[in-house]
Amino acid sequence: MKRALASAERGVVLFIALIILVAMSLAGIALMRSVDTGTIVAGNLAFRQSTMFVADLGIEAARAWLVATAASSPGTLNAHATDQAYCARLDDATIATSFSGACAGATFAAREVTAAPYAPPAGYTVRYVIHRMCSDQGDPSTAAIECVKAAGAAAAGTGGTKGAAVYGAYALAAPVATVYRVTVQVTGPRNSRSYVQAVVF
Repeated sequence: MKRALASAERGVVLFIALIILVAMSLAGIALMRSVDTGTIVAGNLAFRQSTMFVADLGIEAARAWLVATAASSPGTLNAHATDQAYCARLDDATIATSFSGACAGATFAAREVTAAPYAPPAGYTVRYVIHRMCSDQGDPSTAAIECVKAAGAAAAGTGGTKGAAVYGAYALAAPVATVYRVTVQVTGPRNSRSYVQAVVF
């Protein structure tokens, strides 16, 4: 009888040990899944952050195009150039694959940055759209067209205090320039996508 009870007790211990082993296995699997999920989220955030850094290439490429165009033929900036993703007016539209209004042809697909020195790293695609911050296309110096401009001028100084420089009749004038809004779309690894806007003049 004592031997039978001892055998029964050994069977209960084995059963409890198996239950504990299964519970520990499930806890280990859950811990591994949570760690994997955290790693994936951190990786996605890193990829998204890298697309933000790559967007600087698009801003610089757009600025270089504006400078070159203004130097060679500044009058062309007064009209839409949809093949160059340039709008001479600010259209009220969403940042998507197309823009409504008179500049509907200026899409991100129309202007992809591929040439050096602004070529993005492998795995990244950089595109941009430029909007001139004006009410309509045309010469921004006319009264009918209202534009956002970077302007300012300092008043001429006619005197000074002890130890201060005297500027006389010479004014410290700031240049007047039309403002442009550059919207950059960056697509990176794992379908990460970011939009960055900058104002240049």
